[in-house]
Amino acid sequence: MSSSQVPAGANPKIKEMITSLDDDKIDMLAATSVLQQQATDIRTQHVNWQSYYQSQMISQEDHKFITAFDVSDSAAREKLLKTDRNQCARTFLNLLGHVSKDQTLQYILILIDDMLQEDRTRVEIFHEYAARTKESVWGPFLNLLNRQDGFITNMTARIIAKIACWAQTPMERSDLNFYLAWLKDQLKVQFKLLKEAQANSKVYGEEAPSETYTEVSFSIDDQRPSSYHLTNNEYIQSVGRCLQMMLRIDEYRFAFVSVDGISTLLSVLSGRVNFQVQYQLIFCLWVLTFNPLLAEKMNKFNVIPFLADILSDSVKEKVTRIILAVFRNLIEKPEDSQVSKEHCIAMVQCKVLKQLTILEQRKYDDEDVSSDVEFLTEKLQSSVQDLSSFDEYATEVKSGRLEWSPVHKSKFWRENAQRLNEKNYELLRILVHLLETSKDALVLSVASFDIGEYVRHYPRGKHVIEQLGGKQLVMQLLAHEDPNVRYEALLAVQKLMVHNWEYLGKQLEKEQSGDSKAAPPISGKS
Repeated sequence: MSSSQVPAGANPKIKEMITSLDDDKIDMLAATSVLQQQATDIRTQHVNWQSYYQSQMISQEDHKFITAFDVSDSAAREKLLKTDRNQCARTFLNLLGHVSKDQTLQYILILIDDMLQEDRTRVEIFHEYAARTKESVWGPFLNLLNRQDGFITNMTARIIAKIACWAQTPMERSDLNFYLAWLKDQLKVQFKLLKEAQANSKVYGEEAPSETYTEVSFSIDDQRPSSYHLTNNEYIQSVGRCLQMMLRIDEYRFAFVSVDGISTLLSVLSGRVNFQVQYQLIFCLWVLTFNPLLAEKMNKFNVIPFLADILSDSVKEKVTRIILAVFRNLIEKPEDSQVSKEHCIAMVQCKVLKQLTILEQRKYDDEDVSSDVEFLTEKLQSSVQDLSSFDEYATEVKSGRLEWSPVHKSKFWRENAQRLNEKNYELLRILVHLLETSKDALVLSVASFDIGEYVRHYPRGKHVIEQLGGKQLVMQLLAHEDPNVRYEALLAVQKLMVHNWEYLGKQLEKEQSGDSKAAPPISGKS
């Protein structure tokens, strides 16, 4: 790995965690993954290159090179590459472009991958050839991502990641966006297929057909009936590994965010994926947070609530460790201290302090876990001491996880109702959005209560809520299936009506006298 791939300021332990992912250890650790299992089987096959030559599917030069290269003697391959680097790239790219048989393409891709794994500087062979011929190094590989065969597409993705990360020349933006979008889509598709396979297993009374995970990887359950076949979802870990490699390079991080990558990571994490996939995807979030700008924007995607939930359920030290590392970066990396403070408050709101107290009682093999627990505990406790009730309320609303916390009391609303007008009614808009989109009965109950209290304690509250579309949404909740939601919605509607009766005369008097003391103008519902 080049030094640019290691985040600036990373301590030696962090560097070890990052660099270990794309060195020789990665294939050793992934030896039981589906991709590696298949590759081991495919290596034992033999391709009749002579038949391809005789049928004029490959040229004489390509035939000469590939037959000399496709041998078990690594020293012979090394000697060939030193004397004919240009022909190596030409032959492999020609074969990828002209061979159509899946089994042969699989074999060719393994030859390329093994060649790069033996010596990562060999990625420059393809770049040198592309520069000499003024052709794209990426085109032949990106085209293969459209194939139907799962092994071909995922082995190709693996090779692309190695070339993109190990070469001196970065991947061009258009090709990069295409590749990252493909990885993102594969993550979504394969996760969906995995969920469908698990659902089907229940129908047939089988054990769940998801991957069997080990500490380092997973494989298909050997006990599953041979008649049962998964499609491409067995490659979800391979996709995750490609992302782990790519996102250590800063310029690739922004491209991933631009294709909505963070939302996709969180979408998959929100499902009940196994700990290994959890670790891989949270690792991706972790390396993203080494960029200060991304660290500042991260919680706009509700990363903290997602990870707090996983932390509370985590039984694996590696998952706990990587979540704590993300949280630490979200406090340390932002250059805006106010953002760091907001992140601390969000963690407190998501009960991270309580979880840290539990973690303090455990013993860990990795001393970094204890160090991060100590750091986070100190920062979060400090933020609690400086926390105003309105800060606490604002953080809770922004998290979208409303509950009957102390800020939902009449005293709070008497003192703070008018502050909900700040920033163009930002918090009120979020409350209204929650009324419209949330499926959580507790969230709907608390949001309805807050709307009612705002109207009760702010004279022009009814007008504001109507303009934001909140009144209609509260009234719709009168028919909600949950009795608590119906109750709070009824109280809120009553407050809206009582407010109208109590203040009607006063409002008329104010309007007639031209009183200008009113709420700021509403710029429209958003």
